[in-house]
Amino acid sequence: MSFFLIVTLVKIALVFAVFMTTLAYLQWVERKVLAHIQSRTGPLRVGPHGLLQPLADVFKLLTKEDLMPPHANKFFYLLAPFIAVSLALVSISVIPFGPEVSVWGGKTFMEIGGLNVGILFILAVGAISVYGIALAGWSSNNKYSLMGGLRSSAQMISYELPFTLVIVSPLLLANTLSFRGIADSQAGYYWDFIPRWSIFQLPFPQIFGFIVFMIAGFAETNRIPFDLPEAENELVAGFHTEYSSMKFACFFMAEYANMVTIACVATTLFLGSWHPLFPAPYSDWVPSLVFVGAALWLFLQSGKIGRKGDHITFPLFGIAALGFAVIFAIPFLQTYLVPIFWFASKAGFILFTYIWIRGTLPRFRYDQLMHFAWTFLFPCALINLLLTALMVALFPEQK
Repeated sequence: MSFFLIVTLVKIALVFAVFMTTLAYLQWVERKVLAHIQSRTGPLRVGPHGLLQPLADVFKLLTKEDLMPPHANKFFYLLAPFIAVSLALVSISVIPFGPEVSVWGGKTFMEIGGLNVGILFILAVGAISVYGIALAGWSSNNKYSLMGGLRSSAQMISYELPFTLVIVSPLLLANTLSFRGIADSQAGYYWDFIPRWSIFQLPFPQIFGFIVFMIAGFAETNRIPFDLPEAENELVAGFHTEYSSMKFACFFMAEYANMVTIACVATTLFLGSWHPLFPAPYSDWVPSLVFVGAALWLFLQSGKIGRKGDHITFPLFGIAALGFAVIFAIPFLQTYLVPIFWFASKAGFILFTYIWIRGTLPRFRYDQLMHFAWTFLFPCALINLLLTALMVALFPEQK
């Protein structure tokens, strides 16, 4: 087997394992964060601090009765969750997580598939994914499901316009459709301390574009305050009302996979991808300092918390954090791990924002949702695109 094939298979296995683990524990993090926002404890029963709750949820979904509603269109009813989850999982394959590195004497990029038109691939997959939700609502033979599917279709199509327009702006700054090219265009610093990320990049920083992108991203992933397709006070559960067991889990997994994809795309387009906030060599030691700080906090808290078992689990987690700090301090491994740390930190911040907004804002009415898309967000994205194009044309040397 060739070097390229072996390395590609290893990268697919690693990305798939990390991605699926992230999806499993993202819902645990969401439940914990929402619990703290609402002065609750969240999952605690299964494993220390509820860390085995995702595994318990998998077993629960695997063993639940798999129902088929009467008079449903069986083929499309079964096809819909497959479309939703497969398209959600495939998008991550074109996202670069780091620079070119040496592996086993050869060179490879820290990504699965480096498409020259990666951004078009993401947009195409996102456009097709609406079929999974629309088919689920139509094929279930349920009026609530049908209404949820229609709502979702109209919402996703409406918000794809500002979503796509605002993506074009950083493309004009980078002059490429490749995610890797976009990431490389954000390397370096202004005056040795301001990163050249798209939100800071001259001649027209994309801070406003980043905000519009995030709002449209919330709507694209059907998250609060734009979760009208699943409004339980109106539609029971929306398009997946008639789904149970692993078919429901597919829609659940697709939602979180789309969240992770949006976070990764936002990180690549606007936040410099794997490029750090500080110049090297300072940025190389930030991961170790973060883990050392986390370890110290865990050790200090272990003597204060009165909950049963915390005096054991907190020191163990602290020792694990110190282990990660040592690993990130090894110079040979910093080439591989530090870029991933910065990329994951930025994407993680965006995912935390998703959860934070869910625990903070109420749901829109459906007419407010559509009115906001067409009368505010779409003009804002268009104005941002026109201003960016004008500034790039007038000051090309500032790029």
